[in-house]
Amino acid sequence: MEFALGFPCMNLYPPSLQPWEAAATSEDMVAIAHRAEAVGFSYLAVSDHIVMSSEMREAMGARWCEGVAAIAFLAGATRSIRVYNSVLVLPYRDPLILAKQISTLELMSGGRVILGVGIGHLEREFEVLGVPRSRRGAITDEYLEAIDTLWTRDEPAFSGRFAAFDGIVFEPRPSRPVPVWVGGNSPAALARAARHGDGWVPWQITPEQLPSALEALRRQPGYGQRGRPFDVVMPMTIVQREEGTQRVLGETVIPDGRDAWLAAAEANQRGGATVTSASIGHTRSVEEYLEKLEIFGREVIAAYR
Repeated sequence: MEFALGFPCMNLYPPSLQPWEAAATSEDMVAIAHRAEAVGFSYLAVSDHIVMSSEMREAMGARWCEGVAAIAFLAGATRSIRVYNSVLVLPYRDPLILAKQISTLELMSGGRVILGVGIGHLEREFEVLGVPRSRRGAITDEYLEAIDTLWTRDEPAFSGRFAAFDGIVFEPRPSRPVPVWVGGNSPAALARAARHGDGWVPWQITPEQLPSALEALRRQPGYGQRGRPFDVVMPMTIVQREEGTQRVLGETVIPDGRDAWLAAAEANQRGGATVTSASIGHTRSVEEYLEKLEIFGREVIAAYR
């Protein structure tokens, strides 16, 4: 089991918001990244939205830092920890530009970037960005194929409904394969993870539901042909909200303290997860948060080493 830290401050999502995050400085964020790296976290994760609809502001919060810029900042502030988006809304990005951003970050970080992608869900966000929401799954599949072509061909050429290019060269290309982690729980998301992914990032399922979901994923075409390990990234926090509307379905459960952390990690491991995305509980200040990271590293991460 490895551990990722859902990085604070980058978004102000009400169910997990801590009182100090809105006023956190760049220096605070660098200190958090350094501490997470020092205590043994393997990954730093950042979520992604471009805009938030006015009617969703109270439920979702207005601050959502741009995903690629955020992980580039974190990679630049650290030396060994890996960075990814959980998850980047792929239909919003031009695949050539995103492929160049990620391959550049792969070069400059020494291979510490993972491309985490999903199809998105907020209707107003799609409308404002001019992306057809009804085609977001097809766009995502095609963009993943286009990005792979750019990263692996000497003279990449691609012809699709949503992306097309030829007569070009593309460098820097990744010096090693960039892992792709695919988010989402739908049958289409499972098929996408099996076909295009090196990992799966489920959302709003419990550790008890994970084994049956993994069985369904492993039955998907393409899963058995992979030549690399496949990661399963499960959260500790259980957010009980309806996707899309954010209607509250139950209390958000954030494990807090050694016993609760260990129980959540063990449940994820039993279910088949290889990575636990950790939440360390609410804190009153950045100083208290840094102290709690130390405790998590000593009491939880060290136990799995």
